[in-house]
Amino acid sequence: MNETRLWRRLLAEFLGSAFLAAVVIGSGIAAQQLSPGNTGLQLLENAAATAAGLYTIILMFGPVSGGHFNPVVSFVDAAFGGLSWRDATAYLPAQVAGCVFGAVVANVMFSKAAIEISTKHRASPAHFFSEIVATLGLLLVIFALARSGRSRSAPAAVGAYIGAAYFFTSSTSFANPAITVGRMFSNTFAGIAPSSAPSFIGAQIVGAVVALAVIAVLYPNMTPSQASDIVVPHEYRVEDDGDRSAEE
Repeated sequence: MNETRLWRRLLAEFLGSAFLAAVVIGSGIAAQQLSPGNTGLQLLENAAATAAGLYTIILMFGPVSGGHFNPVVSFVDAAFGGLSWRDATAYLPAQVAGCVFGAVVANVMFSKAAIEISTKHRASPAHFFSEIVATLGLLLVIFALARSGRSRSAPAAVGAYIGAAYFFTSSTSFANPAITVGRMFSNTFAGIAPSSAPSFIGAQIVGAVVALAVIAVLYPNMTPSQASDIVVPHEYRVEDDGDRSAEE
């Protein structure tokens, strides 16, 4: 595979992850300032901005990299042959670095210290279970659409799911190890204390493993070509014979 093509995808994953973190954290800071003392309204504002932002970010960068912005999406995609393990491993640091950079950008935009360490503790059995459920649901949405040939609906579906999951999970649906790391660097409404992050990331990995099994049962004929349309169809995809090709 041409290395230039891989670097273009890595750049798209970095930028998309940065925008995602900036949206999540920035809207959380704005919600605190606009609705002081009203946690329910703050959560609604944060969820609405995140859902809309995720929809548009996938549209922006998805045609280049697929719009993963999430290590569990990339590695489950690799398990189904839609992405090579080498590329999934390369996506990981781009996604994490992007989310950390996006947190810094959000902090600076609201006149806060560029790097803050969150003191918001979130770890609990309920939060752990919520992250398993949130991650499982996210992956089922993405792969169900790919298997049924409806990946072009994924930006709206993923945004809607995450927006809803802010409210039906006690953890507010991080469902993403990269954004979990990024949110450690903002001591705001959307932050998470470093001591709570390992629990969240562990739950997300468990959710990914469960999702892998459930997807394999529900969609036993998932092909590498279908999996390569995760999250949305993009330039470089895997054919069913294992070869990669560039879409015109």
